[in-house]
Amino acid sequence: MAPGNDTQISEFLLLGLSDEPELQPVIFGLFLSMYLIIVFGNLLIVLAVSSDSHLHTPMYFFLANLSFVDICFTSTVVPKMLWNIQTQSKVITYAGCITQMYFFLLFVELDIFLLTVMAYDRFVAICHPLNYMVIMNPRLCGLLVLVSWIMCALNSLLESLMVLRLSFCTVLEIPHFFCELNQMIQLACSDTFLNNMVMYSGIMLLAGGPFVGILYSYSKIVSSIRGISSAQGKYKAFSTCVSHLSVVSLFYCTGLGVYLSSAATQNSHSSATASVVYTVVTPMLNPFIYSLRNKDMKGALILGAPAPAGSGKRSWAQPPFGHCSFGHCW
Repeated sequence: MAPGNDTQISEFLLLGLSDEPELQPVIFGLFLSMYLIIVFGNLLIVLAVSSDSHLHTPMYFFLANLSFVDICFTSTVVPKMLWNIQTQSKVITYAGCITQMYFFLLFVELDIFLLTVMAYDRFVAICHPLNYMVIMNPRLCGLLVLVSWIMCALNSLLESLMVLRLSFCTVLEIPHFFCELNQMIQLACSDTFLNNMVMYSGIMLLAGGPFVGILYSYSKIVSSIRGISSAQGKYKAFSTCVSHLSVVSLFYCTGLGVYLSSAATQNSHSSATASVVYTVVTPMLNPFIYSLRNKDMKGALILGAPAPAGSGKRSWAQPPFGHCSFGHCW
């Protein structure tokens, strides 16, 4: 396949996280362990949500989608990395690199959109609890997920097609453990101005935009929680958001940090090391963060465990709180 007019490239070299031979078995064992935790942990959440009627609510519907995307997200990059370590090869084909980059962009953008949709769900549940069943209906929830898939797929396709127009010279080493968009652009010997414009515009719109939406949702949530007179009510309302806030903070601080600091770290493995947090660590922690703080989820994950007291069987869009009155739930 010819990526440009001047050069025909057949493969790239992924330099990985370290060049030290003695560290390769350690890296292999560590990433294999984390990958297995990611797959089985997130798969348990998907199975629990789909099989337990108590979890058939918008919050868990979005959580199950997030878990599925996290499995696909890490499966895009980690297996290839493990294969290269095992075979002592750093090679990835040109077609394989473009394909990996496309699916990586698709799933990382889906992660961002789902985290934003989950923030909106918390906003409606806390700030408009009396209208929650009307607003967060199954049709809207399905539509939000479908639109997220379409937008992310189109943007990933655009970014990938923009890379196809680039010409690459002799330096084909990618200082990363996967084909990362910014690193690919930096390797090109043709003009990359348009690629950089598209990439950073995409970051601003598809990452910065949702981040602003999350901040707005939580500003309204905090304002609404402050209006609750009961200290117990404040704690219960805010506790439903702690898990989501933890994941959002970890994901955005590392993900955006990598891209915004890429100019300063392009000649080192700093960005690759930082990328481990949002590509592997965050998907691995999600099942623990969401399940350990949630009685319904813990009950569903334990075979034969009874539903938490007072939980009952919720309708699809019933807010996951107790009593609601005057716009607040506790």
